[in-house]
Order: sequence, then structure tokens, then C-alpha cells
Amino acid sequence: MSGLPDQGSPRDIHIDQFDYPLEEGRIAAHPSAVRDACLLLMRRPDGTISDHRFTELPSLLPPDSILVANNTRVINARMPFRKPTGAAIEIFCLEPLEPVDYAMAFAASGAEGCTWTCLVGNAKRWREGEVTLATSLPDGRSLTLTATRASGGKATADGATSIHFAWTPSDLSFSQVIDAAGSIPIPPYLNRDSEESDLSDYQTVYSRIEGSVAAPTAGLHFTPGLLEAIAQAGIPRRELTLHVGAGTFRPVKSDTIGDHDMHAEWISVDRDLIAELASTPRRVVAVGTTSVRTLESLYHMGCVAAAGGDPTVLDQWYAYSEDHPDLPPAEALGALTGWLDSRGLRRFVASTRIMIAPGYRYRIVKGMVTNFHQPKSTLLLLVSAFTGGDWRRMYDHALANPAYRFLSYGDACLLLS
Repeated sequence: MSGLPDQGSPRDIHIDQFDYPLEEGRIAAHPSAVRDACLLLMRRPDGTISDHRFTELPSLLPPDSILVANNTRVINARMPFRKPTGAAIEIFCLEPLEPVDYAMAFAASGAEGCTWTCLVGNAKRWREGEVTLATSLPDGRSLTLTATRASGGKATADGATSIHFAWTPSDLSFSQVIDAAGSIPIPPYLNRDSEESDLSDYQTVYSRIEGSVAAPTAGLHFTPGLLEAIAQAGIPRRELTLHVGAGTFRPVKSDTIGDHDMHAEWISVDRDLIAELASTPRRVVAVGTTSVRTLESLYHMGCVAAAGGDPTVLDQWYAYSEDHPDLPPAEALGALTGWLDSRGLRRFVASTRIMIAPGYRYRIVKGMVTNFHQPKSTLLLLVSAFTGGDWRRMYDHALANPAYRFLSYGDACLLLS
């Protein structure tokens, strides 16, 4: 049974239908001085739109909500290297290759090094050999980091290539190395260099698990005080991990979304959270599109597990396939916990390329906190699918109010179904 209502294939959707006029002056170059003082547009299940401040969120959330947020932490992924000739080469770490596990890659020492998939700036000037980065550590020692193209490390269609890193002092972990040598990779549409303030501004207050090269920006509005107010309102909060890749900024360049390849993203979810989601009577409200993508992926991965397949890799079109079993959410998530239990695993680690577009039927998420997204982006498709195509009325409402600011450091929305 197909997961797509009888209205045609989402592959045929033209991305031009999801364009809107966004002037550069409406893009927030910096966040609000106080995180939770930003504006919050609320869309209720009946389509009613109202304007609020983010500080009102505890009273606006349905009392039977459970809030699920992404605890990923942005790494200092941009690193400025030099060739012996003096040519500047920027290396942007995307995801680990050897070791492939994020925690192991960040724990690697300089003696063994590690290999990452990276984007290389000024790549035409670096065909072979090694490039070097030298800087000082907080304790006064000197750090020397070298990068070489890994064996067979040819650039992919997206321009990424595999790079091997080694460093001295060798007792440092790669996590310590990039903290000292790299800079925070703020979104390209901000049209500015990263600043000292971005080191804290571009992290959620609950970020813990290193790995993202972009922040789950809906979470940037939360403060410790607001989280406490949410707890006092009796709304539980849970965490999962999705490491956001550079592909989140990749525009849809094809005319129809059927020709757009979704980027893969690494997720990690505790087995007990999956079991709780299978049985909770509460309304699941996701903080950010990354949490939305993870939660909805869990449902479909459970369907794969129930059918005897490998649930750790999710194809972008599986949700719409004719052989989708269309299981009740509790049954699908139960199959996923059963798969974990049969292997003695306490965490589910997988890769998702899920495409959520108009025609998609949400199975887990009943509400979301999200920012305003780029024109012609897959994230705008996700919002449209959740609101029944009502995204344009919401965005027109915000565009008509000059106080609303857009994109990563901009204002937020609360969407309920």
C-alpha cells in the first residue's frame, strides 16, 4: 500500500511552486540579542495564524505535548591550510570515513590520524602533496596539522573528496584539534565571515554530540530559563541526534524534485526513546526539521525492519513506494525496537535520505517548531507537506510584517496539526 495519497507523485512537483521574494535585508545576519525574545508565528490546526514572542512557547504548546529536540553540536569544520608555496587551501570537514564512527573519529590521536570526506576550497591549486596548518593551543603549545588526499581520493560530483589528517602533538584528539584550528561554518547566505559571537550563537544551549556542520536552527531560540518553564508546564523533553550536513544548504537545481538527490544524514536514537514514542499518548512536537526528519525516518525504518529488511539505510522515496506496508506507528516502532533487541543494541544508528514533500503523510510528528526557510528548498517542501500546502499564506503573513526576520538566525514558527 502506497504511503502517498491519491494525488499524483511528489516526484512531479515543480520546485518553482515553492519560490517567494526574500530580500537580503530580511535575512537575519545575527540572532536576537536575547535568544527567546524573537518573534514566533503560530499556525493552529484550523489554519489560524497569530503572532507571538518565543517566550510564550510554554503556554502555546498543547499541554499533552512531548518535545523532541536534536542535541547535535556544530564542529569547527572550516580549516585554513597552506601549501609550501604559500597558496591558501580551505578544507571543510563533512563526515568521517576512517574511523566512520563519529565518536571514534573525534577521539582519534595524531599518531593514527583520521580520514574525512571534505570540501576543498581553491582545489585547483592543490593536486598532490600535503598542506599544513600551524596554530597555537590554549596551553601555549604549537599545533601542526597536515592534510593529504587519501589514496583514491578523487572528488565526487558534489566536489567532495577524502582527506587524511595527522597532527602533532599526537596526544591531542581530533576534537581538540579542530576546536583549535577551525572556525564555525555559518551559513553561506549570511554573506559574512564567522565572528567570535558565532561560537556560542550558532550552538543550541543543549548541544552535546559533536558532528554537525550546520546548526539545527530552530533550537537556537531556547534558553535554560525557557526550558525550565516548559518543564514546569508539565511538558517532557527528549533528545535525539541528527548530524546536519552541508547538503542542508544545497538548493534544488532540477525543475522537478524527482531529479533532486537528497543528502544522507547520520542519526542516532536511544532504544528507550523509540519505545516511548511507540506507546506515548502525548502529541509529539519536534524542534526543528532535523528532528522531524529523524522521527519520521524512524517510522519508515521500522516498516523496513518489519518486512525483514535492513532499517539502517532509508532511501529518499521509500515513503511513497507501492510496496510500503503502511503500518500503524506503534507497530512500526515496535518492529524497530525488536530489531535492536535481537542484536543487543541500546541505540539505533542509521542513515536517512528521506524526502518529505507535499503528498507525504506524517506518522509521528504532530507539531513542529521551525524557522523560516529558503525559497525553493526541500525544507520548505517539508513545511508545505505538514500544513497541507498552507506555507505561502504563512510566509506572506510574515513578509507583510517588517519585524519578521528569516533563515538561520531569524524568527520561528510553531506549527500544529
